[in-house]
Amino acid sequence: MRALALPCLLALAAAVGCSASNTDDGAGGAPSGGSGQGGSGGGLFTGAGGGGTGGNSGGCSEAAKLIYVLSDENDLYSFRPDQKQFTLIGSLGCPTSMQPNSMAVDRDAVAYVNYVESDGFGDVDGGVFRVSTLDASCQPTSISLYDGWYRMGMGFSSDAAGGAAETLFVTGTDALGGTSPGLGRIDIVAGTLAPVGEFSGALNGANAELTGNGDGRLFGFFTTTPVQVAEIDKGSGAIVSTAQLQGVETPFAWAFSFWGGDFYLYTAPDPNAFPDRTSNVTRYRPSDGSVDAAYMTNVGFRIVGAGVSTCAPLAPPE
Repeated sequence: MRALALPCLLALAAAVGCSASNTDDGAGGAPSGGSGQGGSGGGLFTGAGGGGTGGNSGGCSEAAKLIYVLSDENDLYSFRPDQKQFTLIGSLGCPTSMQPNSMAVDRDAVAYVNYVESDGFGDVDGGVFRVSTLDASCQPTSISLYDGWYRMGMGFSSDAAGGAAETLFVTGTDALGGTSPGLGRIDIVAGTLAPVGEFSGALNGANAELTGNGDGRLFGFFTTTPVQVAEIDKGSGAIVSTAQLQGVETPFAWAFSFWGGDFYLYTAPDPNAFPDRTSNVTRYRPSDGSVDAAYMTNVGFRIVGAGVSTCAPLAPPE
């Protein structure tokens, strides 16, 4: 996902130039552009990695157990986080002039990619495309989006722990850093989006990316300052628990995934302010609360979407 780069007013442009930032939830100032020093995530989400099981992977292909990421240049990569390895699959050829924004992956290793069209002052259209993680081929879907939900965070979560049925959850995200409508769900067959409810507490209205797992849980990466990872109640949108991650930049472009008991946060600053920076990858390990903000730095491209299916392991590989 990424924030919208706003055009400067002519009177201001001559004086101060033009830049954009994600101003969600009071985030002020430009990101540092560095990798951060890491820190503690508070040790929340006990059991997020499962009770030592290998995951909800029955009937899944090996491809469905990987993370996939999407760059702002429309390039699709697989990602093996335990090996710190990105592999280019190909460039998406989706039949649209809109820009890539977010991605989710189902148990068949099929990616669903959110594209957005903006007029410089806000989002005016959006769509969801179906993408093969084998060869990056792309086709439109019948999913209909509407105002407030053109730009989304996305993630699949199993309907029940260990089950094969799953649901695509989304969150509306305001391009200007304004208020999010909260949590929604998409019926892929019917092509419909239905709101679930607003986020509760201090995260009400905050912008987020989503990731789920095969344990039937759903999590959000909220671009507050400091950034937060929170478990979300799938039935109401209420926040179950949160962890503040110190040392992680509040991003302009960001994505989020769960794999092997850990969370991976992909962040990049405003390219107008930091043209030489690409995405960093932070690993948050809820089992001990550790935050490794230098897990991978400057990976070589800017990540705007990440997807992982509910087939992914719940615990670290042995």
